Amino acid sequence: MLFDLDLIKKVYSELPAKVLAARKLLNRPMTLAEKILYSHSYTPATKKLERGKDYVDFAPDRVAMQDATAQMALLQFDTCGRDRVAVPSSVHCDHLIQAKMGADEDLTAAIDTNREVYDFLASISNKYGIDFWKPGAGIIHSVVQENYAFPGGMMVGTDSHTPNAGGVGMIAIGVGGADAVDVMAGLPWELKMPKLIGVKLIGKLSGWTAPKDVILKVAGILTVKGGTGAIVEYFGEGADSISCTGKSTICNMGAEIGATCSLFAYDDKMADYLRATEREKVAKAADDVREHLRPDEEVYLKPEKYYDQVIEINLSELEPHVNGPFTPDLATPISEMANAVAENGWPDEIEVALIGSCTNSSYEDISRSASIAIQATKKGLKVKSEFTVTPGSELIRYTINKDGYLKTFEDIGGVLLANACGPCIGQWARHIDDPNRKNTIVTSFNRNFAKRNDGLASTHAFVASPEIVTAYAIAGRLSFNPLKDTLRNDNGEEVMLDEPSGFELPPKGFSVGDPGFQAPAKDGKNVEVVVSPTSQRLQLLSPFPAWDGMDLRGLKLLIKAKGKCTTDHISMAGPWLKYRGHLDNISNNLLIGAINYFNNQTDSVKNQITGAYGPVPATQRDYKAHGFGSVVVGDENYGEGSSREHAAMEPRHLGVRAIVVKSFARIHETNLKKQGMLGLTFNNKEDYDKVLEDDVIDFNGLIGFAPGSSIIMVLNHADGTCDKVKLNHTYNEQQIEWFKAGSALNLIRKQFGKG
Repeated sequence: MLFDLDLIKKVYSELPAKVLAARKLLNRPMTLAEKILYSHSYTPATKKLERGKDYVDFAPDRVAMQDATAQMALLQFDTCGRDRVAVPSSVHCDHLIQAKMGADEDLTAAIDTNREVYDFLASISNKYGIDFWKPGAGIIHSVVQENYAFPGGMMVGTDSHTPNAGGVGMIAIGVGGADAVDVMAGLPWELKMPKLIGVKLIGKLSGWTAPKDVILKVAGILTVKGGTGAIVEYFGEGADSISCTGKSTICNMGAEIGATCSLFAYDDKMADYLRATEREKVAKAADDVREHLRPDEEVYLKPEKYYDQVIEINLSELEPHVNGPFTPDLATPISEMANAVAENGWPDEIEVALIGSCTNSSYEDISRSASIAIQATKKGLKVKSEFTVTPGSELIRYTINKDGYLKTFEDIGGVLLANACGPCIGQWARHIDDPNRKNTIVTSFNRNFAKRNDGLASTHAFVASPEIVTAYAIAGRLSFNPLKDTLRNDNGEEVMLDEPSGFELPPKGFSVGDPGFQAPAKDGKNVEVVVSPTSQRLQLLSPFPAWDGMDLRGLKLLIKAKGKCTTDHISMAGPWLKYRGHLDNISNNLLIGAINYFNNQTDSVKNQITGAYGPVPATQRDYKAHGFGSVVVGDENYGEGSSREHAAMEPRHLGVRAIVVKSFARIHETNLKKQGMLGLTFNNKEDYDKVLEDDVIDFNGLIGFAPGSSIIMVLNHADGTCDKVKLNHTYNEQQIEWFKAGSALNLIRKQFGKG
């Protein structure tokens, strides 16, 4: 559908002059990311903005929210004093639908189970002028791509995979709900000017290799934190040869390398996609400013002059990859998988193969995967693994059903799941005989941390293209290489699978019955949003207290987290999603997945008051009841993964005063700052080892808290000795004001007369 045409035309009408002004300021050619960033500054830049150092105020064009994060975002927005959102915004009901029986049964159950939340989101969207997409309409990123994303635009979304829209040439950045509130309130949105990583693609994909393999390869090169603080910009003739939806797959999974977002330049593939999704007018408007929606020619010729880092990948030589288990950056070429399985002792039998999701459910993905399923039927093969298909949207589901692909999958034993996130985010009631048994699943999703998909630490989850996953479902073995291995069919014959084939766009066009869209009221002043005071799913928010102006004294160590500590470890998803609108209830999952350094157990920490070991949330509630604040200590890339701000709000709500780590993931560090928390890093990472289990902790230097200053953490050990540890921070003046006020939202309330 066509939305925001007037807004898009306005962006394009102003773009040439804004790019020209920025080019004069920089006095050099510009990358595409720079063109979009400078043209979306809240006020025109007056100097060259230094990457990785300067904080910049931006004015995004749009906000997108999924139902799990929209609850907290809109509960915050409801308190800020505006009658209507200042920029176009949308809510998408995709996270709360659990995959259990099949699409129809699961959707019906979700609507019944989550009625209170859906009614709240529908009514508050109606009140504040927000587009509402009903349960079953599709996954936020797929729906945004099909309806809202446009080349050269800027969007923020309350989900870490918001960068999916980069496949349509948009800078789209995952943020916490408090950041979304800033934009919806019409205030400047702050971001440190990103660094730029250029990925030059040459050659062309062929055979079994798919767009997914590009980002699987890049993840292996950059690792889960190699893109932190950077925009990854793909360019070159190879980039232009990839379908629009293939580009989005690459941008979507860029979240797994910590990138601020990923981006492709506007080209004919994007124009074709816009036209196919009934946005011919957007394509025409983009064509008129095409030169400003691509990097300058000089950037192509000497990319090392304009990017902070350049990677080159030859698509013609790229082979399919399989990434995992337990981390999305463990990249193995398909030709080396059999050896890797044997050497690492990974379970070879594939118990479940899952394709689809927001990352890989395009028409191209489905048609290429279906071509393999058709071969299986013709060659006498059946699936040996459980096999599920998750469409990204109702538009996709309706179209692939019309074109016969769903029946193709059903014929080989595939099960259709609802147009929702499902197993990708842990919303999966998996059937397994022994939850402690080591087992393997393979998905075309984006994220594969331990427990991510099914809540089981024993599950080895691997990520691959949907074509490879479909082949795996038929073979049932992780060591199978469809490029060279044969399979024995029902007649005892050895047969090989042919290369997949498909269509970038549906030859007969997209079709849909009810897309699931609900427009908001033109005037929502009289719309009532009701939250029951006894609700277990929703809870109105109270402001966090302001800083008392003093250094912090006598804090207890809550937990010293060991190793990887993602937002899934800090605020688990799965069954906890139902509490995303109730801060106190969901706080009962605080850090229950983190490994305690001192006993190598999860959800077991020493209570310094009683001396007993117990759950993390209960221990922190006891500290709060006795008037003690606390400290969480963490390892590298703390807060990696999802954008969920609950991982920052829960410790704040329960009385944690500071998070001290070796390094932060970008979104989580910002979320902590927004909620008035102290997010600090060790000046010397080895000082992490000085933190002991019974430490009582002081923080000196807060009275003089200023940009570039240091904080001294005093570790008062149980034996009477102490260590003084220097801590660094990245707070600027505005962010320090958030800390002093108690949260960024407290300052917004004052600005709109609600403080």
